Order: sequence, then structure tokens, then C-alpha cells
Amino acid sequence: MAYMNSWIRHIHLEEMAREAYDILIVGTGAGGGTVLWRLCERLAKEQLRIGIIEAGDLVVPTHTQNLPTYNVDDVANMWRNPKYVKYYRTNAASGAVPIPIDFQQPIIFGGGMVHWGTTSIRMDPVDLAEWPVSIREMNYYYKIAERIMNVTRRVAAGSSVQEVMLQRLRENGFPEATDIPMAVDFTATQNGRINSSFFFSSILLIARALNLHSFDLAVKARVTRVLVENGRVSGIEAMSRDKKPYTLRAKTVVLSAGTFGNPHILLHSGVGGNAVGHYLANHSTVDSFLKVQRSAFAEVSGISRVLIPRSADRSYQFLLFGGDYYQPFKIKPLSDEWRIWLGAHGKVQSRYENKVTLDPVRRNEYGIPDLQISFSYSEEDMEIISEMAAASVLVASALKMPVSGEGEVCLRHPGGENHEMGTCRMGENPETSVTDRFGRIHGILGLFAADNSVLPTSGTANPTLSTVALAIRTADYISEQLK
Repeated sequence: MAYMNSWIRHIHLEEMAREAYDILIVGTGAGGGTVLWRLCERLAKEQLRIGIIEAGDLVVPTHTQNLPTYNVDDVANMWRNPKYVKYYRTNAASGAVPIPIDFQQPIIFGGGMVHWGTTSIRMDPVDLAEWPVSIREMNYYYKIAERIMNVTRRVAAGSSVQEVMLQRLRENGFPEATDIPMAVDFTATQNGRINSSFFFSSILLIARALNLHSFDLAVKARVTRVLVENGRVSGIEAMSRDKKPYTLRAKTVVLSAGTFGNPHILLHSGVGGNAVGHYLANHSTVDSFLKVQRSAFAEVSGISRVLIPRSADRSYQFLLFGGDYYQPFKIKPLSDEWRIWLGAHGKVQSRYENKVTLDPVRRNEYGIPDLQISFSYSEEDMEIISEMAAASVLVASALKMPVSGEGEVCLRHPGGENHEMGTCRMGENPETSVTDRFGRIHGILGLFAADNSVLPTSGTANPTLSTVALAIRTADYISEQLK
């Protein structure tokens, strides 16, 4: 009898080192969890050995907001916990004035998806036109991603504050204002089907995979290098938490260790080409908070989740969040005045000089060179930031809600929005990209990348939906090669 050793079965790296895998996946976040699920679905009848490795530990079994002991403040604090997050706050930008940065790398089973905000917006066609994947094909994979992630616009439906805000925006210069699509599951608990996972995470995809095809999982296992022989991947090197090295053999390897994890592995391996680690992008984010008088709305005011999408002549989007949400057990005194967050996400240029590199001096706990980040905003980026700041005031005016804090509209430090991407960007030219349109690393057979790092440009939409869509596409390509 195989007893459970935790809330999900896992084995030690030492056991995995005895096997020969057809597919190894590195990382359990949006990219890795999606690739695992899709491969297990597409290859359910194939006798293949599949493994997945996670550098972090098993901390929570679901999105933290599905846990009754967490409220919104606890979730926010988890983003900041150095036990689960690696921080990059030293900017080594050369040729530009260094700016404060706040880039982060989640190191936990489920990746950043254990506490992401669930906003799931498609890239605008204006932005997709720059990608090596056609808009038609992206729309096909967006539909699959939205289905598997339970994306809906129902979250704020019927809310008094939502209806009033949408009406005011549409009547005062923002007719495109709409409900934010979010990855949450409204399926009722009925007919024997229990729904305990309202907020979506990659752990749900890993759970689905468990019932489709067998796979091995190792946690607290840091991948340090990919192994390549004669132009083809042959496996990976990984270290356990006690710093013991292991070699795992594999015919196909999918790197889903994130925007910082993937280039770290490739750079330390000396593979992937000159573009590895370059073209680091994010979304510039301008924050403001609006004052709201509760008396202006119905007694049960509800919540607000409003999107003002980017347009052909506006290289940014607006999100508005407000109301008592995610805190079912928290008792709060009734307030006459409360705040709504107004955030603008702007497009950031993909530039070669924005990059991650191996630090020539510092080494991490595993004895390999640490990462060093060089990042700055271009003049074009700064123009968009200025436009966002000015437009934020216009949105506040359209809503008839003054900006809190003496009119303050603040630029967030780069990385603080948790939308980093691009360090293994996809493209046709190996000189300016790391993967091809299917996520294959240029020049190396059997080696792929699937996560935020492959997004070729930032656009303005939150990146997770696009990452999941592209990961499904990469998994489909791999499965066709293995059938």
C-alpha cells in the first residue's frame, strides 16, 4: 500500500536520479503546472515517464485566499515573506541612472499562483501583432486557458458600487470600461461535486494531472544546470535542500522556473544564445487611491472590479479594485469613507540592455553565482508613465471620486507589480530571442521554456492568462512529437 506522505505524493531527488524520464518539467507555477496538466491530458494513453521538480516547499495546498485562516492582509504579507520569495533590490543598471527596483521570485510549490490576484486579461490585438504567434492561434489557446481557469466577469455582478462606477465612466469619456475577467470558480457545490477552490491556482492543474497520467514530483529541489550532449538536452543537474547534487536524465526538459529562474539556469549552463537574460520587461505601474463616500451607494455596496482596457492610442490599461473582498471572517467597523485602488499598467519597451546576468562576485546558498539585475525605463516608457499619471486624474474626475492623499499619484518601483517577463523571449531570430514560436530553445533539441519569461513584449494586460495559453500551446507541440 502506498501511503500519502503529505497532501500530495512526492519523492526525493535521489529516487528520481535512478529513473530515465521522457519529460522533466522544472517549476510548478503558471507555466509548469499548465504544461504538466496538458501533457498528462494529451498523453494519457502513452507509456511515458514524466517528472516535475520544484525548488520551493509544500506550504499551502491551494490558493491562499481559499484558506479560511487567511485574509487579504495575510495574502499580501505572503508576497513579502523572504522564506518564500527571493528579492532583487539592487539595480546594476549601466549607462543609465540606477532606479530602485523591487523584483521578486516566488520559491514555493505553486509559484506565484498561490497568491496571485486572478486578473485574467487577453493581450490586445495591437500588442499581439508584434508576436511570432498569430492572433487567430492565440485566441484559440486563450479560449482553452479561460475554460480551464474558470475565467469569468461575474465577480462584481450586482454590486451597487460596480454599477455606479461603470455608468459614470461610460458617461464621462471611458465608454470601454467593463468588468474585470478573473479566474474564479462559481460552480455550486452540488450533486456530489464539492467546490472548495474558488480562486484558481496552478495547484488545481496539478491536481487534474494526477488523475490523467502518473508523474513523479520532487520539492525542495533546486535545478542548477541543464545538460546538453551533441546539441540535444540529456537531463538536468539539481541539488536537494541539504546541498547534495543529483543528475536526472531526460529526453525532453521544460524550464518553467520563471523570468529569473530560467535565465539563471541557462546562463549557468552556458546554453541558449546571446539573448538569454536580456529584454527583461515589466509593466510600469502608477498607483492612486480614490475617496469614496459610502452614503453615495446602496446599503450593501458590494465590491468594485473595473477594467479600462488599452486602446490603439493608449498604451496602458486601468484597474480599479475596492470593497470588502477576500475577508469573510474579518470583522471590520462600518466606515463612512473608504478607498478604491486605481492602478494603471503601462507598456514597457523590450530592450536588450534591461537584463539579468550572473553576478561576478556573489554566490547563492547553492554555491552558484547569484543573479544581478540591470533595469531602467526608456524615454518612451517615461512618456507613457506621464500619460498614465495625467489620465489617472481624468479617471478620478469621471468617477466623481477625489484622489486620496493630497492628489498623490505615485509610480511604483519596477517589479512591484509582479509582472516581470521576457528574459527567454520567443521569436524567429536567435540573436534577439531565446525560444522559437513553440517555446523551443534555439539550437537545442528537446529543451523548452514555458512561463512569463517567453513573453516577447509586455503589452499592457496582466501576463498570467497569456502565459497559460502559450504553455498549453507548447505542451501540444511536445505531445505531437512524442505520440
